[in-house]
Amino acid sequence: MGLYLLADEPPVVPWESRWLRWPDFGLPADRAQVLPMLTEVWQRAATERVEVACLGGRGRTGTALACLAIIDGVPPRRAVSYVREHYNRSAVETFWQRRFVTHFRAS
Repeated sequence: MGLYLLADEPPVVPWESRWLRWPDFGLPADRAQVLPMLTEVWQRAATERVEVACLGGRGRTGTALACLAIIDGVPPRRAVSYVREHYNRSAVETFWQRRFVTHFRAS
């Protein structure tokens, strides 16, 4: 299963996928979709391979990974540093993305 975080609809792929409209360097267009989509990714990752991707793999993907870390129990104020330690030093690129993570709630 793939979750694609892109401004424009991604091309059709031969596996199950979801699209979350999310402009580069920005935040999700429909924030109400974020928790349900990331919760599905988190649940499915327990038993299958999942892919979370944007174009560059740092800003939007890093933000989504930080939110997934929160769903998994990492405190919101620690989530960005956690993703930077374990994924990419440049993850979560903008002030607004960091703020989004800090205010993200897993419930």
